[in-house]
Amino acid sequence: MSDKKAEGAKAEGDVKAAGKEDARASGAKAWLPLVVTVVLMPVLAFATTKFLILPKVVAARGSSEPAGHDDASGESSHEASKEDKGHGKEATSDHGKSKDGKATGKKKQTVPITKVIVNVAGTMGARYLMVSFTLAGTHNDFKTIIEENKDQLLDLANTAMASKTISDLEKPGSRNQLRTELLSIFNNALGNGVVQEIYFTEFAIQ
Repeated sequence: MSDKKAEGAKAEGDVKAAGKEDARASGAKAWLPLVVTVVLMPVLAFATTKFLILPKVVAARGSSEPAGHDDASGESSHEASKEDKGHGKEATSDHGKSKDGKATGKKKQTVPITKVIVNVAGTMGARYLMVSFTLAGTHNDFKTIIEENKDQLLDLANTAMASKTISDLEKPGSRNQLRTELLSIFNNALGNGVVQEIYFTEFAIQ
């Protein structure tokens, strides 16, 4: 009987020991996920940073660099276009100039003719017309041509003006009509286009 009791006590002890080991094993299993999480969190964070975040950052930088390069190219192109425009302006400003920088374009020249006085036609010498005017043209020798032919021009002007009556001179637009007439007469004498404009500086009827 004592042997059976001893065997029963031993078996019961074994069961209790096995239960304790199972409890320990269950407790260890319960803590295992927490331990694994605590241990693996830094590893996961490092792996995520290295293999996911950093490549994206590098890729983003890489994609932004060509844009910057394009911007720089755009700026350089813009600067180049400015330079081209500048050269164009220089070319335009230099156009019409000789090698020594003097303008080769024709410049308007003027010659004044003052106080041309004639009797008004039909007044028996009681009325007279006094006119001063300036001749303008772009001929290279304009002033020389006018001065050399001044007497002829004065004679032509006197003849044209002396043919005008009071009625002619008082008509609307009479000055423009006389201007056109003198311009035609002078150019017939000097050559077509020598005198381009006539400006009246005085126009008086007494």
